[in-house]
Amino acid sequence: MKDASEFVATIPPHNLPRYRLLTGKDDATFCHRISEALDLGFQLHGSPAATFNGQDVIVAQAVIWPRAG
Repeated sequence: MKDASEFVATIPPHNLPRYRLLTGKDDATFCHRISEALDLGFQLHGSPAATFNGQDVIVAQAVIWPRAG
């Protein structure tokens, strides 16, 4: 018998796309956004990216919805 952790929804919750590129200022708010995506079931995809806009470090992280099965 399969346990609940083996069942993955085939579509992301809240009508979100399967691929998302989250970007923002490198701060606690951005980290919370990534954590929320992980809590929903998204997975990190690739390495984070960072750049400097002259005032702030801007970061980006792709997340994907895992395929079922």
